Amino acid sequence: MITTNRREFLKKSTITTAGALMSVPFIRTGETKSKANDTINIAVVGIRGRGIAHIRGFAEIPNVRVIALCDVDKRLFPKAIAEVEQKGGKQPKTYVDFRKLLENKDIDAVSISTPDHWHALQTIWACQAGKDVYIEKPISYTIEEGRKMVEAARKYHRVVQTGTQSRSSSIVQEAIRLIHDGVIGEIYMGRVIVFGFRPNIGHVKDSSIPEGVNWDLFLGPAPYRPFNENRFHYKWHWFWDTSTTEFGNNGTHGVDVIRWAMGKRVHPEKIQCMGGFHIWDSDQEIPNVQLGVFQYKDGKTIQVDVRSIYNNDEAGQKGGEFIYGSKGWMHITHTSYKTYFGKDNESGPSKTADDKSEPKDKNVIQEFKGTDGPHMANFIDCVRTRRWQDLNADILEGHLSTTIMLLGNIAYRTGRTLKFNGRAEKFVDDNDANSYLTRQYRQPYTLPEKI
Repeated sequence: MITTNRREFLKKSTITTAGALMSVPFIRTGETKSKANDTINIAVVGIRGRGIAHIRGFAEIPNVRVIALCDVDKRLFPKAIAEVEQKGGKQPKTYVDFRKLLENKDIDAVSISTPDHWHALQTIWACQAGKDVYIEKPISYTIEEGRKMVEAARKYHRVVQTGTQSRSSSIVQEAIRLIHDGVIGEIYMGRVIVFGFRPNIGHVKDSSIPEGVNWDLFLGPAPYRPFNENRFHYKWHWFWDTSTTEFGNNGTHGVDVIRWAMGKRVHPEKIQCMGGFHIWDSDQEIPNVQLGVFQYKDGKTIQVDVRSIYNNDEAGQKGGEFIYGSKGWMHITHTSYKTYFGKDNESGPSKTADDKSEPKDKNVIQEFKGTDGPHMANFIDCVRTRRWQDLNADILEGHLSTTIMLLGNIAYRTGRTLKFNGRAEKFVDDNDANSYLTRQYRQPYTLPEKI
């Protein structure tokens, strides 16, 4: 990043956002189809990895068609088109520029699986264009972006679902009901553990842009840099320009479950985070070990432990969410929960996806394969009814969970304990920390000053 004082970033970003809406010269806020039998037309944006999962998930829902694909890398289109056709769909239209896709009035909703730094602009522009949105976590690159995404969803009456799929897991839902019913008593702390081996990306020299890749569109709002394979497909996760670190990438899932269990719909007030980059010698900028503590006004805390060097385990468990109460504690994963009581950890209520007691209906079987299906089905149901209130993971929930992880990143980067005013979404008497609430946007990929 260009070595500019971060306080200047705030001044510059205020100036550059003035012409933001020029990037999207159309506003269409008409209602999406609402009849139960109407076909919902979906566009999938970002078609590697999670994007392929989006294609498969939506294609399996009755009366839903994937009619368009969008990606900055044309080389990915053949595989993605084949996925659509294998699911019985017609050949979809393809787009490189997301803004062109939004001009297609046949598209009812967009499913976004692009790099983190693009999530906010694409969601806001889609809402302005009258499209509903399924957006992968973390929902935003900055806290300011997240708030504006909520504003856009409400102003343009859009249905916007966050991709925190555990919200649609019947097993996780059951675990949360038990907690809310007091099975482990009064909750005082939650802990998220994320283990996931990330190989050494080494050192790679800048090179020419591959044929078929629109590098300018990939970078979008991020600072311009020469093309480098280490900053492109998936490896963009390891650089500050485009990444929310593993806190944002996977920690968001965990804190979402913890916050849900605690019933917290406010921001924490005190934040600490430490860590570093260990073992590897590479171009990577973000930490591969990160430890954060987030304390609420009532003293309850969330701890987040992210390690990306080895696939460690702890007491035989491969990470997950750990929730502690006055009577006992519970361990939750996407597809299981286990409860323990007393000093000897006596077993209590538990369930896994393999329990024979689980009803074998179509939705449950689909869920055993993953939680994408039910989560996407919930989104489509709400697109039809126009009731965003019935979403399992409304954009506001996504903003609250994403913000926790972004707060952790800011505490890591500033190197000190931070105090946060949740109502104002500003740090208390800390201009340096507040400068991380936004970013300097590269023209014309600018965040609207007013939604």
